[in-house]
Amino acid sequence: MKRSDKEQLVADLKAKLSGADGVFYTDFTGLNVKRMTELRRRFKKAGVEYVVIKNTLALRAVNEAGLTGQKLRGPTGVVVTKDPITAAKLLSDFAKENDQKPSVKGGIYEGAVIDEAMVKKLASLPTRDEALSILVGTFNSVLMMFALALEAKKTQLEGSN
Repeated sequence: MKRSDKEQLVADLKAKLSGADGVFYTDFTGLNVKRMTELRRRFKKAGVEYVVIKNTLALRAVNEAGLTGQKLRGPTGVVVTKDPITAAKLLSDFAKENDQKPSVKGGIYEGAVIDEAMVKKLASLPTRDEALSILVGTFNSVLMMFALALEAKKTQLEGSN
């Protein structure tokens, strides 16, 4: 690969990283082309970027984007996302279906370096939409209880007259 091509790859990845809230490093060893295509398709559907790039180029892009990189070994796929929880869920679910492949090497979440355990914790959190629906449901139940209490008080006052 020519130097100019490498520089272009680094620049492209750096641009993607600058708007990302989460970056995960994966080892895709053991996944065939069909499985990799399926993984990319799922990520694309969720608006998540998945880039396979040489480790040295990936680290250069991460460092140039102002993030702290990790030492990477072996084949690496970089997950770049604005919604780290959704990306972690997709990655975790796909790994469960495919003998824990791809495996997570680590990543960056909100500017901090994270490990595989933290990615699994992110995967267990509710997504933004799920959290909002839980919040709305909670507000709804509180309002319903308040309305029932007012109705009971009204009935009690009418009964005393």
